Amino acid sequence: MSLPQRPVDRPLVMGVVNVTPDSFSDGGRHLDGSAAVRHGVALIEQGADLLDIGGESTRPGARRVDEDEELRRVLPVVTELAAAGATVSVDTMRSSVAARAVDHGAALVNDVSGGLADSAMAPVVASLGVPFLVMHWRGHSHDMQTRAVYSDVVSEVYSELAERVEVLVGQGISRDRLVVDPGLGFAKSHEHNWTLLADLAAFDGLALPVLVGTSRKGFLGQIGAGDGEPVPAPERDLATAATSVLLAQAGVWGIRVHDVPSTRAAIEVVAAVQAARP
Repeated sequence: MSLPQRPVDRPLVMGVVNVTPDSFSDGGRHLDGSAAVRHGVALIEQGADLLDIGGESTRPGARRVDEDEELRRVLPVVTELAAAGATVSVDTMRSSVAARAVDHGAALVNDVSGGLADSAMAPVVASLGVPFLVMHWRGHSHDMQTRAVYSDVVSEVYSELAERVEVLVGQGISRDRLVVDPGLGFAKSHEHNWTLLADLAAFDGLALPVLVGTSRKGFLGQIGAGDGEPVPAPERDLATAATSVLLAQAGVWGIRVHDVPSTRAAIEVVAAVQAARP
């Protein structure tokens, strides 16, 4: 399967469907499979180009679910949304879940560990022939923030992603099926996230499509909070839309978001301004 192509005038919008009880962003609102399918259909109707279906929370501090539970959560949702015509990505760190999801209609595999959590992931994805979304990762959610130590976050994330890409290509995944993600929020402090967002152009050197997910993440909770408590995750969509403007201006391949209408509006404004320039 080939990688979905970015439209000429805007990034692709990847809508998030969390089939989990403990997501930081929606608190398990779509744990029930039928609710998740309805949510996915609504995201497509609102303008999502593809859907990312995940059955395991990767919020800071989260513990892993077992394989059977992850499969139970995601397979019916992947099946129904793919049958409804959606382009589906499965968000998983397990090669077995990736393979079953592709068999049930998923067209991409999004692994937040970039294949590091499961040594079988790369050969399995290579054999499946589907695009692979490779995120920068330094460890599982329960302790990843202890690894948020960098002397130069941009150059270190870049070099670790570049090294990971070469390993994956060496394991049989075609380079033209790879997408890289700098992994905002994963083993990154708030300051690291802002720095990466400010210097996304550095990742052009990888010569690969770039996916970025800022949606509702903790560093956006600072916006509008003043000296008080962080803004709750469900109330961070305006700040997310502002970052979507920056991402569209940076020319990324895709933007992963929970609230599709606000990001679609944001990136269409960027497209309209660019089209109006002489």
